Amino acid sequence: MTTLYRCDADAGAIASTFGIAAGEDPWSGGYVAPGRFAPVITAGREFVAGPGGERQPWRMVPRLWGVPPPRTAHDAGRPVLRVRNPDSPFWIGSLRNPEFRCLVPATAIMEWGLEGRNAKRRQHWLACTDQQVFAMAGVWMDSEVPSFALLTAEPNAVFKRLRRDAMPAILPPDPRVWRAWLHGGWDAASGLLQPYSSGLMGEFDPNIRSS
Repeated sequence: MTTLYRCDADAGAIASTFGIAAGEDPWSGGYVAPGRFAPVITAGREFVAGPGGERQPWRMVPRLWGVPPPRTAHDAGRPVLRVRNPDSPFWIGSLRNPEFRCLVPATAIMEWGLEGRNAKRRQHWLACTDQQVFAMAGVWMDSEVPSFALLTAEPNAVFKRLRRDAMPAILPPDPRVWRAWLHGGWDAASGLLQPYSSGLMGEFDPNIRSS
């Protein structure tokens, strides 16, 4: 599952894509690894949260990728990067409250693929062919640190070929979908956790793209 992604767009380009103000976000583009700050888009906390909270202004804020796990976790020292079970008691309270959902901008994601008879691991960088900057569904928490995690979906054909059993939940380039994730009730929002079309994803060389 994804342990590295890129967001090569700077704060201004991200803001332009999602129709928000860049503010003073210092993001200039680059890799995002666990435990690193990255920009996320939230509906803020200025008003009372709830499914009908369309008044909340969208904001871009820096957060750490990786939510501190519950104290009862087997490996309590390892941050949680992904939400594999959105119905888990650890997540459901936040996910049912749209205030705590966020959009995670990215330009590419990295997956380890298993290849050949010896199942050799190799990095595969994947991007969306229909949108240069795309949004992954995320959820944020404030505990010890201001953090976020990515929601997952069933793997599409590309991820199945890499022998992965899940993929990040990538949202279509549609402001109505983004609003549904940031403002909608959980019944509607959970329906967005679908595999992205494999026909709209392709591999690329990050060294060429970022040069």
